[in-house]
Amino acid sequence: MDAMDPAEAKTDAVRPPVKLALLWASLMALYIYNDYFMLYWPGMIEMMASSSLGPFGAVTGLKMLLIAAILALPASMIFLSVLLPPMIARPLNIVVGLVYLIIAALTLIGSPLFFRFIVMIEITATVLVILTALTWRKA
Repeated sequence: MDAMDPAEAKTDAVRPPVKLALLWASLMALYIYNDYFMLYWPGMIEMMASSSLGPFGAVTGLKMLLIAAILALPASMIFLSVLLPPMIARPLNIVVGLVYLIIAALTLIGSPLFFRFIVMIEITATVLVILTALTWRKA
């Protein structure tokens, strides 16, 4: 097997916008699966059926809008990371990454072990988003 030419290896590297989009897509899958698995936790379905958001109280239109926005932003980051110019995409990924790092850390409090396990993977992926954006250089 021949050794790869360094110039050839460089062309095979994943560009930062693509790497960021893949990280955000992975994060979305982790968010969705963790919430889905949580439905199996005792009392969760009953709490939802009673229109309760647990520690956030009763379901309201405004709370549901906020939850929708919290989920729509990382989903939007999948395509925004690729489509926006680097001058905008880079700081946006850093800021949104930091916000979601805080949100993920807060969800660790009082969560079941399986949930915390997935959140730790989410935190790792979010740190990779921030580091990828911080080290993103012009081509």
